[in-house]
Amino acid sequence: MPRSVNHVASRAKRKRILKLTRGYFGARKNVWTVAKNTWEKGLTYAYRDRKNKKRTFRALWIQRINAAARIEGMSYSQLMGALHKAGIEINRKVLADLAMNNPEAFKAIVTKVK
Repeated sequence: MPRSVNHVASRAKRKRILKLTRGYFGARKNVWTVAKNTWEKGLTYAYRDRKNKKRTFRALWIQRINAAARIEGMSYSQLMGALHKAGIEINRKVLADLAMNNPEAFKAIVTKVK
């Protein structure tokens, strides 16, 4: 009796992963084992970097707030402490957006907490 193998499903699985690795360099795009390892490693990086993205954006917002606060004569930590003490609950994302795109509104917030 001949050996039973499921060529249809296994070929479909290989084709699906090789399709996902199109555009990679060298053997990473067309050699099954290399492409599979590359694809799996890519999923690991994607998971890790979804977490790191939040960290990176928070750091960017803090830098923007600090730069705008120093123009107004305060440091970032002084501004955040004053905001907390004044009971103004505004997150860093919105504060950084105001600092970049609406400096008058940011200046009004700073003068309110001074």
